[in-house]
Amino acid sequence: MATDFLHRSSSRHCSDHGWLKSYQTFNYAGYYHPDRMNFGALRVLNDDIVAGGQGFGNHPHENMEIICIPLAGSLEQTDKSGNNCIVSQGEVQVISAGTGISHSEMNRNADKDLQFLNIWMYPKIMNAIPKYEQMSLHENDRLNCFQTIVSPTEEIQGMSVYQDAWVHLSKIEKGVDINYKLRKKENGVYAFLISGMLKVRDTLLLARDGIGICGSTSISFQAETDSELVLLEVPLSQYHS
Repeated sequence: MATDFLHRSSSRHCSDHGWLKSYQTFNYAGYYHPDRMNFGALRVLNDDIVAGGQGFGNHPHENMEIICIPLAGSLEQTDKSGNNCIVSQGEVQVISAGTGISHSEMNRNADKDLQFLNIWMYPKIMNAIPKYEQMSLHENDRLNCFQTIVSPTEEIQGMSVYQDAWVHLSKIEKGVDINYKLRKKENGVYAFLISGMLKVRDTLLLARDGIGICGSTSISFQAETDSELVLLEVPLSQYHS
């Protein structure tokens, strides 16, 4: 039997630091809720707004798959060696932190907010050599379908992670139904609605709502309005909430 875990937008924790407003679906930093530790391998889903010219100073990561999806503006990253990259709206970046990285992340624009989704997943291979990947996206590639932006390292769809996980973006037009079939039947799916209004089985999602689904091999999505979402298929069994 399928089990759903519904997370309304209003139930997320909000950390407001002035320069940063972060809406957190799962436990992060000083936020803790016993029912929000993770969804399988999905550990963090932060919906962040960074003020112009502000950002995160140099900080470390290790043994985590980190996905950055800018929704507005540009994110500039600099690592401890001085290497620099810019990830803008219309692009996606994946970092496999592995044995460890250290970098800063800043809003490249001084006069407007940066909005991005910050997603972390546990890897299945620990202490891998760190790597960065970045790709440009085309809206037509996800219109009324699922555009793969992340897949396991042995595949060549989108960018690779050290996990049996797939991440997709979709833009569904009003009145259109699309179906997602899981790659692995033992996995679960977490769908986060970026914008619009979408029906998943008997549940109506509004903008910034999320839903985790376990026990289904096929999931149907019906757009009540033009809608955009990110969908993550992740392992469940080796990770405990």
